[in-house]
Amino acid sequence: MAVENNNVVTLNYVLHTIGDDGEKTFVEQTTTENPLTFLYGVGMMLPKFEENIAGLNAGDKLSFELEAADAYGERDDRAIAQLPAEMFQEIGLPPVGEVIPLQDNQGNQFRAVVTEVTPEAVIADLNHPMAGKKLNFDIEILDTREATAEELAHGHAHGADGTESH
Repeated sequence: MAVENNNVVTLNYVLHTIGDDGEKTFVEQTTTENPLTFLYGVGMMLPKFEENIAGLNAGDKLSFELEAADAYGERDDRAIAQLPAEMFQEIGLPPVGEVIPLQDNQGNQFRAVVTEVTPEAVIADLNHPMAGKKLNFDIEILDTREATAEELAHGHAHGADGTESH
């Protein structure tokens, strides 16, 4: 069965970033014991990622690159927040480099990287950690199957075989 909308796709991938000099830097990879499983076509994955794997079948392998604009976007140097130190009274000031969870006024959750800490404020970079980076994926499709009615209603996959609950 080919990868198409409303199918559950299980795949392995190796992800590298590609520097301006063309050099690859390893980021992460899945394993057969812990693959990536997702419901295709519902917006869970990067659109260009899905576009590249459309029509593939179990056993197919593919390497492709995504420009920053087609992945997590370009870096926005204005996406910096100064958070009052008082926000961290109970848990203590985070160290530089720590990824902290934040929430906006609409309840959307996201993460930011601490870039500086002063007695008055924690400076956090709100850009996605992969913003501005060209990505290289090496993927292998392990399985595709039709999504169950429950998965379609929930808008996400329930595991490789559809039996995982939540």
